[in-house]
Amino acid sequence: MFLRLRIILFALLASLSSVAQTNANERQARQMFNQVYDMVFGPQGSSLRYSVNIIGIYKTNGTIWYKEKKSRFIDEKYYAISDGMTYWRVEQKKKTVSVYSMNDDSRDKYSTKFKFVPDNYNYSITRDDTHYWLTLKAKKGVKGIKEARVQLDSRTRYPQSIRIKVGIFHTTIKISDFKSGGISDKLFVFDKQKYVGYKFVDKRK
Repeated sequence: MFLRLRIILFALLASLSSVAQTNANERQARQMFNQVYDMVFGPQGSSLRYSVNIIGIYKTNGTIWYKEKKSRFIDEKYYAISDGMTYWRVEQKKKTVSVYSMNDDSRDKYSTKFKFVPDNYNYSITRDDTHYWLTLKAKKGVKGIKEARVQLDSRTRYPQSIRIKVGIFHTTIKISDFKSGGISDKLFVFDKQKYVGYKFVDKRK
């Protein structure tokens, strides 16, 4: 009986040790993710170049600026800017400016598929000599991004790529020229005077 109890005790301790290691890894992963998230979306602002190819359905590259809820995009298809409340989408070939509320998912049928809420995921981390990899797996019932694997430079912690799973497909967003800080609020002001002669379509609800 004593031997059996001792075996059970050892098994329980081993299980608790495994859980503790898992929790420590998840805490480290979430802490690092929070640091990177703040580098990108914090009040200091950030900029980066990106390229993405969603299995031939959607392919583009361009530059993004972020500052808290504000954003600015320039790519080969269109130009868009948001002050955090209003979103302007400029299509130069059509000479059209569409105006949306930021909570309107119809403003971009692709980018709005990548909505992300940090607390909806479980986190883990691995590393080698040159990179960290943060893996995020969606909790049960979460829609949109089901899994993400973020590659970070091990020295700067700057993001280098994000491989995401949405539905049944995967795609990788490659990131370069990342910069955090020194982003002016002026970048997120839409200058209507630059688009005299364009057709303005107000789609705000």
